[in-house]
Amino acid sequence: MKILILGSGGREHTFAWKITQSSLCSELFIAPGNGGTLSCGTNVEIAVTEFDKISSFCLENQIDMVVVGPEVPLVNGIVDVFRKEDKLKHIHVVGPDKNGAQLEGSKAFAKEFMAEYNIPTAAYAEFSLDTLHEGLEYLDMNIGPYVLKADGLAAGKGVLIIEEKEEAKKALESMLSGQFGEASKKVVIEEFLSGIEFSVFVLTDGNDYKILPVAKDYKRIGEGDTGLNTGGMGAISPVPFVDNELMQKVENRIVKPTIKGIKERKMDYKGFIFLGLIRVNNEPFVIEYNCRMGDPETEVVLPRLENDLVSLLSSLFDESLNQQTILKKERTASTVFLVSGGYPEAYEKGKMMNGLENVQDSLLFHAGTKNENGKILTNGGRVLAITSFGNSPSTAVKKSIENAEKIDFEGKYFRRDIGFDL
Repeated sequence: MKILILGSGGREHTFAWKITQSSLCSELFIAPGNGGTLSCGTNVEIAVTEFDKISSFCLENQIDMVVVGPEVPLVNGIVDVFRKEDKLKHIHVVGPDKNGAQLEGSKAFAKEFMAEYNIPTAAYAEFSLDTLHEGLEYLDMNIGPYVLKADGLAAGKGVLIIEEKEEAKKALESMLSGQFGEASKKVVIEEFLSGIEFSVFVLTDGNDYKILPVAKDYKRIGEGDTGLNTGGMGAISPVPFVDNELMQKVENRIVKPTIKGIKERKMDYKGFIFLGLIRVNNEPFVIEYNCRMGDPETEVVLPRLENDLVSLLSSLFDESLNQQTILKKERTASTVFLVSGGYPEAYEKGKMMNGLENVQDSLLFHAGTKNENGKILTNGGRVLAITSFGNSPSTAVKKSIENAEKIDFEGKYFRRDIGFDL
């Protein structure tokens, strides 16, 4: 089977690493890929939003399956392109159609979906520029902290948590006036939930589902979970506080009604559902849906997964998913991200990376890197994920940190406290 992965981050390198372990994969391409994916297959200079080039490449290279890493091509309808054109229909694309991808692409859509299927989530209201006055009144009627979310995709920057009411009002006006472009033409104001977050990943063919290993990621740049939000500074799997009782609640109250809604709304959904959850007094609530795997969670979820990934993904298309059994390592996996100095604000690229060959007993998943004449250079904010195994979060993270210290590039930064709060 010939497979094309779309994306260029640590998530996509992890997919590539896992897929190369399958005897079912005869040739692997990654578009556009990074400095690490070269070791798994062939990088292709095509952007994830260039649908015409992607479809032409698939036909010319007799691609059998496309695995979509990031959300933008899914929200923009890449699955619809492949499933509606006769010459492309035979190619299996892992991901939901444009309708299903709205679960991530529109916060308002997701909230309305959860309300219809009685899925536990924070109370909310949505507003546009035309209803700004009502939005300001809504803030007046509530006490902080105030959670404001841009309705559309805003590259992970569209969620604001604000303590002061007047600041929240100014933020609402700014968002609705175009702070995040089209993404904030509509804004959802949510009740603030106080608890601890975790991530549940579901693989579905639109009828049946399988739950993959659970993870917890760390978004803030600073230790002690302080400072600005990032794309993710590290992750842990499994999550010690997510016991069988909590997972039973997640499955019955969230996963099952979500699949029911996907069926009833006739979403063409063959791919991953990422449930961003929060535990409040041992009760699970949905913070958000994503229509793909998370990053950096993929870097701990897939290494723990013992199944043949290509076989699992193929089962989405031949009605055999219900016959699959998810197998996973019981040890803890941790990932620690090395990032560029200045990230998540301004940072420089093109810094030479040294010491990668000195890493032992850890997996290295490249994200913001490029290979230039055999030399690995930084090429993004989040540069490299270091994944290690241990008998506890602290032992797994300790190994990742030991190896992080062996790698060097100008401005290197990483958090040393991933998993130590568990």
